[in-house]
Amino acid sequence: MIYVAVLGYGTVGSGVVEVLERNKEAVRGKTGDEIKVKYVLDLREFPGDPVMDVLVHDYSVILNDPEVQIIAEVMGGTGAAYTFTKQALEAGKSVCTSNKALVAAHGTELMHIAEAHNCNYMFEASCGGAIPIIRPLRTSLSAEVIDEVTGILNGTTNYILSEMSTKGAEFDDVLREAQAKGYAEANPEADVEGHDAGRKIAILSSLAYGQYVDYEDVYTEGITKITATDFKYAAALGTRVKLLGTSKKVGSKYFCMVCPVMIDAENPLYGVMDVFNAIFVHGNMLGDCMFYGSGAGKLPTASAVVSDIIDEARHIGKCLVTNWDNSRLPLMDIGEVENRFFVRMKGSLIDNLCRVEKVFGKVQAVSVPELADEFAFVTDVMREAEYREKAARLDGILSMIRARF
Repeated sequence: MIYVAVLGYGTVGSGVVEVLERNKEAVRGKTGDEIKVKYVLDLREFPGDPVMDVLVHDYSVILNDPEVQIIAEVMGGTGAAYTFTKQALEAGKSVCTSNKALVAAHGTELMHIAEAHNCNYMFEASCGGAIPIIRPLRTSLSAEVIDEVTGILNGTTNYILSEMSTKGAEFDDVLREAQAKGYAEANPEADVEGHDAGRKIAILSSLAYGQYVDYEDVYTEGITKITATDFKYAAALGTRVKLLGTSKKVGSKYFCMVCPVMIDAENPLYGVMDVFNAIFVHGNMLGDCMFYGSGAGKLPTASAVVSDIIDEARHIGKCLVTNWDNSRLPLMDIGEVENRFFVRMKGSLIDNLCRVEKVFGKVQAVSVPELADEFAFVTDVMREAEYREKAARLDGILSMIRARF
């Protein structure tokens, strides 16, 4: 018998308990032993729920019980979750989590504590929900030299952009709809401003390149400035707008950024709609590879947590080495990064194209008949700093979205 404790009985925590119960025999077959939830920690009571039989309110009960060998931390945040995780690892108990905020902020430290105490800190559910990406980066792709990771990493923003694209709706209206359906939080800032995706691309980059990427160093833009008008141009260009987290090796340098991007049908991420996530990886031997699936949800995320529980149960008393050291990966200044740029301008195309091309050189112009008082253009590839310098010289720019097509 292997005893497990679950910290937090919210959406994911209750899902972990459910997955372990419903898939009990499958889990036993994969571990060779029965895994049993001995404790669930939560400050609340749950009258009528069978969890009351194992519910505790004092973490020390779990920490001091030598029978508990694995802890699933699904509390969220970086306060008590950090303290409890650190104490568990120092006591030689393996921990797995869905908490991307904690992994992004303290993952390096917690993995080294686990190594020092012959236990494991795993976080498959922290990036992409049920999509298996952490373990492939750690094991399956360990022979690769990875030079790019790009993904749709947030289901809320992908849902909003998908609805704006198909319905021609404005951001605020779709956000309210997403909140009503439970796809967006009451305070959606972490999602719509790109912070959630920024944490995830920092975690994935740290694993891909073997050095710690601080999420606070990730250049981040959200989707709050994207409008229904942008999608009219996107349709005219045969493109869609996606919030992408991207990290890439350019020569001997790396960049890491989150921002809305226009992509066309040749991009494998073009067809990823609704709340689904997808992560594209490029390796020097593998070439292109994409991981696709449900990016969130109670049972998909819980399934990823339980996969870590199973892995940790197979390796009691043995630390699995992770390719993520504590040296910080230096990132390029964002001004050095190259992109194409989709730019909206006031005025008519006929009256202003010459003026635009005097500044930007030859551009791909696009107009939408119903938008008589503006037009748009797509630049050639240039550095971000070069775009900013040129844009400052041109009056009438309404907005800009990066373009990769």
